[in-house]
Amino acid sequence: MTTVADPGPIDKSVLYDQDSHVSSAIWDGQERGVLRCHEHTSMLEQWKLSPEQIELVEKAGFGFLRTIPSFSLDNSLISALVERWRRETNTFHLPIGEMTITLEDVGLILGLAIDGKPVIGASSGTPSSVCEGLLGKAPEDLNGGMLKLTWLKESFSRCPEDASTETIERYTRAYLLYLVGSTIFSTTTGNKVSIMYLPLFEDFDEAGKFAWGAAAIAFLYRTLGNASLKSQGTISGSLTLVQCWSYFRLNLGRPKINEDTSGRFPFALRWKGRQSGSRSTSNIVAYRKALDNLTPSDVQWLPYQDLDFSVVPEHIKDNLDLRRSKTVLICFDKAEKQLPDRCLRQFGLPQPIPEKVKRWEKKIRTPSHGADLTKDAEVEAKVKLQAELKEWLERKLHIVEGGDDVDESEYMQWYGKITRKFLGRPESLESEFQRTVAAMKEIAYIADSVSIDRMDSRDKKLLNEIKNSVQNCLTEIVGETRKGRRKSAAKRKRSDDSNSRDD
Repeated sequence: MTTVADPGPIDKSVLYDQDSHVSSAIWDGQERGVLRCHEHTSMLEQWKLSPEQIELVEKAGFGFLRTIPSFSLDNSLISALVERWRRETNTFHLPIGEMTITLEDVGLILGLAIDGKPVIGASSGTPSSVCEGLLGKAPEDLNGGMLKLTWLKESFSRCPEDASTETIERYTRAYLLYLVGSTIFSTTTGNKVSIMYLPLFEDFDEAGKFAWGAAAIAFLYRTLGNASLKSQGTISGSLTLVQCWSYFRLNLGRPKINEDTSGRFPFALRWKGRQSGSRSTSNIVAYRKALDNLTPSDVQWLPYQDLDFSVVPEHIKDNLDLRRSKTVLICFDKAEKQLPDRCLRQFGLPQPIPEKVKRWEKKIRTPSHGADLTKDAEVEAKVKLQAELKEWLERKLHIVEGGDDVDESEYMQWYGKITRKFLGRPESLESEFQRTVAAMKEIAYIADSVSIDRMDSRDKKLLNEIKNSVQNCLTEIVGETRKGRRKSAAKRKRSDDSNSRDD
């Protein structure tokens, strides 16, 4: 009997949450299928912005994100990548080592600021009063502080031509809230966006000082981590970023490059946007197998190096070193670690064995949300918040550098012990058995179909030997199968009887 190799991890010190991960369910034959991917970009093109509004959108830091067309998501590709994501390290665990989506990727693919103030704030007043103050009106069904994207579009998608400055600003805030709610902060709660982002757009110049790219990555890391659990069936966040990251770095389901994107930014524009029909004919099993068999030659380690950097804004270009910052990325109550020391080959550096990952507090409980907190709990929340903010403020002090005399074979030897080696189980014995039986039956059918009218005695004898051999094999296989089933049934009965006595 063939023994199926242990997929790992052998050493569980890094991937300590393996039992909860979707790969455990897949290995046990419990397929969850393709994830439901929530990104609500299809209606963005229905917003008609005036030149004044576009200027405010650019001030707020979303001038480039606004230009990215709606992508036809390859749900199977995204689902297969999620199966490789590990929230213990915030990286994809691939056969060739770990890779991840960094500040470099979000800056160059989406054109969002990767340096600046952390995206965190405190709402003053009720959701309705915030909405009334910044948009001029509020919907009746503002449940749980969540606004329907459809309400925003129906109410604010076309600003009046003779609008006052105040009205233009309100309509632009509504657009920005819709934009982030349908892209980088999309949720699995349906077509809704949290009202908590709205106060950040009160002052457009101040909005432009936030590190929106860092917040987008923090939000995405969290949604990737949640979707990697076997209990989950949906994913949200910037799935366009995930898909484009894969296009740039992995040769999987990659579409044609747009021919007219030379000199254009952001780099997401290099790939085809929405198309009619499915972008890819590959299913999740095919992608999973491709990832299981991934080799270093299938990876573009430095995909941006030959692109035209003259189109990249200075504020992104000057801060690309932050891709190697070992820091915390913040989006309101979400705190996620960027761990570049685990994927240094993405920066043209050799990969040593990385430092041990320290578990971190993934949720910041901000004092402003804590009306029900005790005084001690509120003090603790402030301390935790200050620690996370301090780490982000010191981000430029923690740039990971490459080491000398790095032996990557030592890394791969170590990595082979701590990782999940493959997702898809090799063909099961049951499938192999069924295929063998089917082949035997096919041979028997062909042998029975052969005419013996013009055969000589020697050929007739050979044909009979083939028929007898096939029949004997089928009889033996079926007999062994029945015998095994009787043994299994007897074993289950003994177990049931034993459990009954224990009860």
